[in-house]
Amino acid sequence: AGMRVILRRERPHPGAQLSLFEAHDGWRYQAFATNTTSGTLQFLETRHRAHARVEDRIRHAKDSGLGRFPSREFSINQTWLLLTMIAADLVAWLTMLALDGDLAKAEPKALRYRLLHVPARLVHGGRRRRLRLPKTWPWVEHLVAAFARIAAIPPPA
Repeated sequence: AGMRVILRRERPHPGAQLSLFEAHDGWRYQAFATNTTSGTLQFLETRHRAHARVEDRIRHAKDSGLGRFPSREFSINQTWLLLTMIAADLVAWLTMLALDGDLAKAEPKALRYRLLHVPARLVHGGRRRRLRLPKTWPWVEHLVAAFARIAAIPPPA
């Protein structure tokens, strides 16, 4: 089986920062190599782009605690890994289902400081629990909108 190199040429979006090579002719080039012999060019390119998203998720997981283990004991690290992967999955689902705009594309560190570290209070009243958010928190509207989007998801059939 031989190696195939696939080169893609595309026009950069307006306002994109171009390298000297890209600015010379106005095109942006992307290349990848594969040893897959079957499949159309469109299939191979789609698979390559999906793989890039997977690598982003791995990088996000490393930023969320996967990059360092707390102990020398296997069982403790195994539990840490499980909890880290659950947290990474929850953040991925949160960005996909509940967030939009810049927050949907934000790195885990930005999400932690904007949404997950909100100084809220859990209050009880009328036989219900409520989360009281401070009105001065800069991202309170985004957090309320995220809760509304999650509440609007229909239950599974």
